[in-house]
Amino acid sequence: MKKFSYSTTIREHHLDGFGHVNNSVYLQLFEEARWEWITQGGYSWNDVQKEKCGPVILEISLKFLKEVRLRDVITIETCCASYNKAVAELEQKMWNTHKELCTHAFFKFALFDLEKRRIVKPTERWLKALGLP
Repeated sequence: MKKFSYSTTIREHHLDGFGHVNNSVYLQLFEEARWEWITQGGYSWNDVQKEKCGPVILEISLKFLKEVRLRDVITIETCCASYNKAVAELEQKMWNTHKELCTHAFFKFALFDLEKRRIVKPTERWLKALGLP
């Protein structure tokens, strides 16, 4: 499993009334990391628009382990754990500056044909973008 790392700083707009990252924002941060992962792998938003195929999330599980607060620099590790037929399993871990695991996320996702409106088997190009052989 090839791991991809993405870092960012937590800003004011990420926070809720308790002064830590709002639960819904975690999904946005994980999505930013996934888009950076596939874009650097050679499958950008422009490719999705041109080829009419892109990633779709089918299932999400998040485990919140430690607070993430204002100006924390976080690193999100992303890796594709498996890809069976048309559905893949993805793992993402969010670490804080002190290298403490803050959030552990699991996703099931697939390649979605935007014209046929259905999940399709992964193409070689798509698998390469995910760092898979």
